[in-house]
Amino acid sequence: MLVTQKRPRDLHWYHAGPLLFGDWGTSRLYVLGLAFYYTGHASVVYMAVMALIMAAVAWAYTIVCRSFPEGGGVYTAARQISPTLSVIGATLLLCDYIVTAALSAVEAFHYFGVPHHLTVVCCTVTILGIGVINWLGARSAARFALLVAIAAIVASALIGLMSLYLIPAGLRTVELSADHSHSWLDRWESLVRIVLALSGVEAVANMTGLMKEPVGRTSRRTIWPVLLEVIVLNMIFGIALNALPGPAQVATPDYITHEIVGHLQPESVPAAVRAYRDTAVKMLGIHVGSHWFGPGIGRIFGLLAAGIFALLLLSAVNTAIMAKVSVMYSMAHDRELPRPLSRLNYSGVPWVGLLVACGLPLVVLLFEADAKALGELYAIGVVGAITINFLCCASNRAIPMARWERAGLWALGLFMAVIEATICWAKPHALVFAATMIAVVLTVRFGMMAYARYKAGALRIPVPEEGWLAEIQREPLPVDPSRPRIMLAARGHGQAEFAVDLARRRGATLFVIYVRTLRVMDLAPGTVPQVEDDPQAVEALGSVAALARRYRVPVQPIYVCATDVVSEILDYTVTFGCDTLIMGKTRRRAFARALEGDVLTRIVQHLPSEVALITRDPSPHPMGPEPAAEVAGRAGAPGESLKDVPDADGGND
Repeated sequence: MLVTQKRPRDLHWYHAGPLLFGDWGTSRLYVLGLAFYYTGHASVVYMAVMALIMAAVAWAYTIVCRSFPEGGGVYTAARQISPTLSVIGATLLLCDYIVTAALSAVEAFHYFGVPHHLTVVCCTVTILGIGVINWLGARSAARFALLVAIAAIVASALIGLMSLYLIPAGLRTVELSADHSHSWLDRWESLVRIVLALSGVEAVANMTGLMKEPVGRTSRRTIWPVLLEVIVLNMIFGIALNALPGPAQVATPDYITHEIVGHLQPESVPAAVRAYRDTAVKMLGIHVGSHWFGPGIGRIFGLLAAGIFALLLLSAVNTAIMAKVSVMYSMAHDRELPRPLSRLNYSGVPWVGLLVACGLPLVVLLFEADAKALGELYAIGVVGAITINFLCCASNRAIPMARWERAGLWALGLFMAVIEATICWAKPHALVFAATMIAVVLTVRFGMMAYARYKAGALRIPVPEEGWLAEIQREPLPVDPSRPRIMLAARGHGQAEFAVDLARRRGATLFVIYVRTLRVMDLAPGTVPQVEDDPQAVEALGSVAALARRYRVPVQPIYVCATDVVSEILDYTVTFGCDTLIMGKTRRRAFARALEGDVLTRIVQHLPSEVALITRDPSPHPMGPEPAAEVAGRAGAPGESLKDVPDADGGND
């Protein structure tokens, strides 16, 4: 019999809220400046309309989260309608995450004040550094993201309060339409240009697999406070931006003045224009800080706030990279992409997918590193994914919802489809980018399907009737509760013979645990590894089970998927009343152990004093009368030899 465990649901709304803000709230750091750049003093009106759209989309996502409590988004929703459509939706989401990583990195260094010509170099180093950290599986990245999100919320609230004195002056400058908007088509196109304010809302659907139940209530409590913060502060910042000395003097939107009339490239517009276009909130923070505290302290306040926002943007880069890894992992798990994209390293990270996820935004930055130009590539992915998500949920009769909710999803889905069509028409570069990504993914998928059919038809390889999996699924031998119990932390099969030999000589029951660490965000239900999908775990557990059966040793395999190896090993060792724990010595490099923490060291620190710890080099042990190993004893004393470990009869070997 095999013992398994589901991932815990320990994400409260007050945890998920800051995480959602870390994705959704970052958009204001560039949307506000772009809105004024495109529409001038009419930007407040456009942001107000966008606020209504954001509220409607947020409402729709409360339904999506309620409908998919096990985790999911566009990939999950579309897969219930059509596998091909789910691949297209996931690819559009990949497009969004690719540009999110590139744009957030560029904007982060704008907020840090790095010169424009050094931005690409800094972005490259940062993305590669984030890749290394995630390769090693550092759990501190999630805690860092949460702290930065909370700090950004506080900094935004302070700037918002300090900006209230600008509201009357800002309102006096508001215009109903920009100078160039002579028709409803022009106004519609201007609105579509700032629809990237929706970016990040899809993240909440990826959290539902970890949310506290009932998921519907937790997701609502997560979404609505974040939406209120984003809308209120966006409006305050947008109105206050209109009143700043530079923007207040703008008569015609700078996009018209410099790009349409002046024929300048986005990166060639005057520095004063790029200052508010790319770093509007930083500019606002310095201005209001100087007003309240004087030029010196005010500038320091503004720069500190800008530093926090820059860290928030870098956190968004990390989130986007790991979100790409998660999308590719889910697709590879379902055999829609090559299986290597789902291969996990020691830290539980899909390492091939991580390499691809870090490389794609770097490729984009080679061609374009201007924030405004990247913004034009941005919206096609997120709007396309939201469109497919809503339309699939609305058309799926298997999802229980009220008639008015289904009608609302249909209306929003069709509305978002019109926005997507406008983006494709007005932004040909974005269309080429998304179409290329979809074509590449579908081509790879078609090739994989063709190869699978070829193997099934021409290269039919007989599958053995029994294998490692069959061994660990057998009913265990009867367990005598009076016998001692041994826990083996399996990693490979090098410890199998030693553990079985020790259990045989002591007349003990052997428990063998394999902890698969997995640090990707939930995108689709069922994509968390099961033991049958984890060949390393199957071999490790199966080799012990087969050997134990040969020597008539009662054995209990345990497979756990979790984020922390140490807590699971300790928990199961204590829960099953084991008096001995066998572990292999780590093969990880010193740098990885320093960053992540050495598992063996943490085990020694927290293992109960009555449990003996045996550590061995992970090499096969020949079955024999006198196995040798290093033991950390019941009192934690190193160097105790195996002959000091009592046999089943209470004596020593």
